[in-house]
Amino acid sequence: MKMLFSCLAGGCVMLCTSAASADTLYKCIDGSGVVLYTNQKGAAKNCTVLSRDLPVTTLGTASRSASANAGRSSPSSFPRVNDDLQRRRDNDRRSILEQEFSIEQQNLDKARQALTEGEASRRGDEQSYQKYLSRIQELRNDVTLHERNIEALKRELANLK
Repeated sequence: MKMLFSCLAGGCVMLCTSAASADTLYKCIDGSGVVLYTNQKGAAKNCTVLSRDLPVTTLGTASRSASANAGRSSPSSFPRVNDDLQRRRDNDRRSILEQEFSIEQQNLDKARQALTEGEASRRGDEQSYQKYLSRIQELRNDVTLHERNIEALKRELANLK
């Protein structure tokens, strides 16, 4: 009976230690500085035991929303611009954006015309078809750039109104 009890106790101890060792996590760093995370210490050197009991942190949400901050008024010492001056600044900004928009529209028209002419003919220095394709791709990229600029200017103008 004592033999059976000691065998059962020994088996329980071995089972518990093997389960505990399976849960142990090691952080090992080899000679070249490579970090290895493993549950077997083995032949790896410079191993440290990582605790399983480290708390898991999560990112919390902001305690105040943006709308709560927007409702605050500015301090009395904060400089204010009178309405007429602000209106003139807004009008100046609008006129500058409209000028940029018209210039960008002209540049887009020129880029589209250059693309149309470029696709219609091959130049003498373009003996390979790849050179022709790369030149046409540059012209297409130029058209796309001007189209994006126009869209951005449209958004800016829409934000002013």
